[in-house]
Amino acid sequence: MGVQMGQYPEPGHVLVHVSDTHFLADGARLYGRVDTDSTLARAMRQLDRSGIHPDAIVLTGDIADRGEADAYDRVRALLEPLAEKTGAQLVWVMGNHDERGRFRAGLLDESPSTEPVDRVVVVNGLRIIALDSSVPGFHHGALEERQLDWLRNELSQPAPHGTIVALHHPPIPTPLPLMTILELQQQERLAEVLAGSDVRAILGGHLHYTTTGFFAGIPVSVAAATCYTMDLSAPARQLEGIAGGQSFILIQVHADQLVHSVIPITDAEVVTRFDEAFLARLEGLDREGRIDAFSRFAPSD
Repeated sequence: MGVQMGQYPEPGHVLVHVSDTHFLADGARLYGRVDTDSTLARAMRQLDRSGIHPDAIVLTGDIADRGEADAYDRVRALLEPLAEKTGAQLVWVMGNHDERGRFRAGLLDESPSTEPVDRVVVVNGLRIIALDSSVPGFHHGALEERQLDWLRNELSQPAPHGTIVALHHPPIPTPLPLMTILELQQQERLAEVLAGSDVRAILGGHLHYTTTGFFAGIPVSVAAATCYTMDLSAPARQLEGIAGGQSFILIQVHADQLVHSVIPITDAEVVTRFDEAFLARLEGLDREGRIDAFSRFAPSD
């Protein structure tokens, strides 16, 4: 629209944060029940429908459930067309279910290797660091000393628009007691590296539910899985994955803040709509009139 409605200008960068797709080879259903492909495909259709052109689409790990080559191929086939259409860069982050060799070959077009998959992607002056917190053969997270040294060296020079760190294991507490054994270990070592840096946000996955927090004074945002989510209202000391609540996150990066908005993956019924005709009426109003517009005009007028 030609008229700025509120006090904030358009964001300088827009990111989309997706996590825990957990694809299996040949389209097999996760746990014999969860159709992982259709949920991710619906998420991409919703993003396409929105007209949003993100600078990057960040996937924070567990792309494949068993690290199978076909699983990586299918996730890539679902995301690449929209990334090419919108000009977004795809940022792939390793998870505990991923396999480093096939991850590199299938998603990064690199030679297979067992080395940690740590990468830097810069989009229009915003630095995104993909940090590999996976521990081969285990489900908890950890960072090797050489990774922390690499991160410290990378952060020694600020980026024009700051830095976002993306890793699978988020460094915040969980309300699910049984998930505490799966957390990132020795988090204080990471906090020391991040202290005083230009890191503006930390993105994570792994937990299968949306949550937020702070770590070393930095906002942490966790995206729920696209495959299934954890029910935080399940009986005490019990983990229950449910076929509902799947979502992804839209991140708007402004000069002085980041806004994280959860987008449910759903085909829910539309119960009201404020459309182009409504917006056109706002264009002709002064600021005072626009403020009162929702009181004066019904969406069906």
